[in-house]
Amino acid sequence: MSQIRLSDQAYAGIVEIIKSEDLEVGARLPSEAKLAETFGVSRAIVREALVRLASDGITEARRGAGSFVKSRPSERLAAFMPMSELSTTLGSYEVRFVLEAEAARLAATRRTAQEMAHVEEGMALLREALLSSEPAHAEDMDLHRRIAAATGNPAFIQAFDALWPDVEKIMRAGVDISRSRPPEVVETMLREHEVIVAAIRAQDPEGAALAMRWHLWEGRRRLMP
Repeated sequence: MSQIRLSDQAYAGIVEIIKSEDLEVGARLPSEAKLAETFGVSRAIVREALVRLASDGITEARRGAGSFVKSRPSERLAAFMPMSELSTTLGSYEVRFVLEAEAARLAATRRTAQEMAHVEEGMALLREALLSSEPAHAEDMDLHRRIAAATGNPAFIQAFDALWPDVEKIMRAGVDISRSRPPEVVETMLREHEVIVAAIRAQDPEGAALAMRWHLWEGRRRLMP
């Protein structure tokens, strides 16, 4: 069994401890040694899992004190992915931070009037879907893909499409979880997309990249209660 597979198991196991023991934000996790014993793996495997959990915003390490719960994944996530896949699925955000922020930056620099109209159309479709009771993940994905296409570089589309299985799960979960909360949560999600599109329209590459990065950061945060 590969080391990556073992760290995925440890990652899922730690999330399960947080859920099953009802650990609140700020609660201290068991020690690395205790977790390694629980999962039957080395401390190095546990350490790797904790680093990835921290990167995903679920735990945080405090020097000399151990690891603590930073946020709890929404219970609704389980409807869209098994917890054993959570590590890989959330890990796609690390790639998207790089890929999609750069795509937005290049789209703002290179987009043609026709490509801008295509992005605007995607924004209108997403707005209509988000403000209805219909599923909106397909429109969300479509808008992000239209932005990637506006770079004029087909490699961005190929890379984006390669992430589709994990991104689809996240977008389905993100819309569902957001709709379970007060209406302003969906309004905020919509506004984040509008800011990205506005920066591309204004041909503001750094603004577009920053807006995309912020949207992805907030999107990941919305997966937590």
